[in-house]
Amino acid sequence: MIVFAATIGSQADSDPKFAPPVTKLTVNSTTRQKITGFGGACCDGAMKPFGTDNGPIGKLYGAKSKIGLNILRMEISPSFTGDNWGDYDWNGSLPSAKIVKQRGGIVFGTPWSPPGEYKTNGTAQGGNAEDQGYQHGKLREDCYDKFFPWLNTFLKWMKDHGVVMDAVSIQNEPDWWVSYSGCLYDPEDLVNLVKNYAYMLDRETYSGVKLISGEPLGFTRNYTDPLMQDPTCREQIDIVAGHLYGHAPLDYMKYAAELPTQYGKEVWMTEHSSTDNIGPRLPTWHENLLFAEELNECMLAGCTGYIYWYLRAHWAFCGTGQPVDGQTVPGNDKDVLLPRAFVMSHFSKYVTGSTRLTTDRDMTSGSEADKEYSAYIKGDSLIVMAIDTTASTNPNLKLVLPYNVKSGTHILSTGNETSQLCQKSDITIEESTNEVIVNKPARSLNTYIFIIDNPSTAIQEIETQEEYYDDDDAKTYYDLQGRRLENPHGLCIERSANGKSRKIIVER
Repeated sequence: MIVFAATIGSQADSDPKFAPPVTKLTVNSTTRQKITGFGGACCDGAMKPFGTDNGPIGKLYGAKSKIGLNILRMEISPSFTGDNWGDYDWNGSLPSAKIVKQRGGIVFGTPWSPPGEYKTNGTAQGGNAEDQGYQHGKLREDCYDKFFPWLNTFLKWMKDHGVVMDAVSIQNEPDWWVSYSGCLYDPEDLVNLVKNYAYMLDRETYSGVKLISGEPLGFTRNYTDPLMQDPTCREQIDIVAGHLYGHAPLDYMKYAAELPTQYGKEVWMTEHSSTDNIGPRLPTWHENLLFAEELNECMLAGCTGYIYWYLRAHWAFCGTGQPVDGQTVPGNDKDVLLPRAFVMSHFSKYVTGSTRLTTDRDMTSGSEADKEYSAYIKGDSLIVMAIDTTASTNPNLKLVLPYNVKSGTHILSTGNETSQLCQKSDITIEESTNEVIVNKPARSLNTYIFIIDNPSTAIQEIETQEEYYDDDDAKTYYDLQGRRLENPHGLCIERSANGKSRKIIVER
């Protein structure tokens, strides 16, 4: 049975030839990565922490907020004590980090530079400026053994001041020579540092803190693969990360994520800002839809965590209340939620904690698309995302789902006005079915959330299947979180072509 959740006129009901055309999307039961969450950086202006100004944090973070962010990125400034750099120190982000942790979120730190005395140019600056003599700032090899103990001092300071950090990164953009705070690492430098010294990170004392790889400007495999190919590095790295500047996720991150995913690592996009150079205006609705497509493409690329750049900027999530290029920007009121925040909420409120499912319309490359889709499962909820950037479109989307559903909700955003953002409506389903026709307007971002009629037949089936038949050579493998493995190893789920599954240990 097909349920029409879209409004269709009486002529269509009585005569099929008048029925509007329908776009079909098939959602499969094949699972991919589990989504850890979404967030932004604790920065206000160029590398300046919020300090005690927690306006954006209060509005953006936590399950009870309108936006639902749960990951916060802060800078580990090149300080030893956290109190000798003015507002440019560990203390600056502490109030915001406390709020995020109190609301159940994740806080991680990233160094823009280790202490200057550890570096070849003797300063925290990157060295790419005339007054710095154009000297490459790199970590001195005789200071490699000081790097992780320095991170331990940061972890201790934060813990002593009430924040247990969830993760620390090695370096912000190790591939980018800058005039501000920065440090260059070649891929082989990172391998050397991690392989020979990462054991010094005190995970036992600091609650199993996770280690994030260097976060290159471009999320490319020349920085990620060497760390995954070395067994010692692979054991030390928990999260592989990178940025999207000039690197479309389905053209770069997708491939950089292959080895980390194979080895059960998380993949985080930890910084990007789109339309940050637009001048004195807010992003248009079309630009915000392109941001939604970026989020969607990161999910399709295998991303498990997406962290935007600034939280507060006229092109970000909360207004600044400040002129831009000397001009007042209508709508840029301080700490007022901006449309881009509500676009993010489609993912942060509903996709966080879910496991991605494949569809027959998953994009496989970064070419710009008029329409994009993705799907997810979380408990008894089946979630479908649909983005349409066109001005004129077929409004009816037929969803063929892998499980029967009994009810649904449509969250719809169609423009930058508050009344056009995150409108909720019920999807009426009279009888349990796996085929539903929903409304998908032009120029819209849509989240459809369905309640599975019998959730015990959904994602849990991989681990609850008791019988297994080995009469077919076609087998697939999954980790214990339900993510498919191309090169299985260790404890995993083996599934035969007839759908039967068992837990096994695969040896190389």
